[in-house]
Amino acid sequence: MAKDKTPNLKALVQRKVLGGDFKSQKYMVRKRLYNRSYFFDQGIHFECQRCGVCCTGDPGIIYVGKEEVTRIAEYLSVQVPFFIEKYLFSINKGYSIREHEDGRCSFYENGCTIYPVRPDQCKTFPFWFENLRSVKKWKRICKECPGIGCGPLYSKEQILEIVQSNMDAIVTPEFCMKINENLKNY
Repeated sequence: MAKDKTPNLKALVQRKVLGGDFKSQKYMVRKRLYNRSYFFDQGIHFECQRCGVCCTGDPGIIYVGKEEVTRIAEYLSVQVPFFIEKYLFSINKGYSIREHEDGRCSFYENGCTIYPVRPDQCKTFPFWFENLRSVKKWKRICKECPGIGCGPLYSKEQILEIVQSNMDAIVTPEFCMKINENLKNY
């Protein structure tokens, strides 16, 4: 197998490649993502079963972008300020959906009450970076989610696009600058 000649993150910082504009930073990250082998190289079958396993349980962050706020508020027929006050809390430059004390999403009552307009983070489960980091983690998720193994086949490229879209929501130019600063001392 040919060795990956893409420089590692530390080397990029040392060569000041990441000191460039945000587009070049994202290009290098994307290049590294696509030019390697994964356990899902042959793809993964998935179709949401609407069981609620990913909507309940341990508390977490349910990112909601500003465009999604408007879309969900309209779907619920409420004003945006009311929706924000009642259902969201601020996090970074966006929002997260409030959860019940048991970790259940505020919009999960015998099914997702906003399923047609649910946030992108919800739409992209189980194809989250944290779930795809290792075979061990993926096997754990497979035991929890009955939709894995069902439905259409997602190719490696489609899965990586989904992972990248989630990271685009989180990895901002400010985030990259912070990473660059931290890596200078590395």
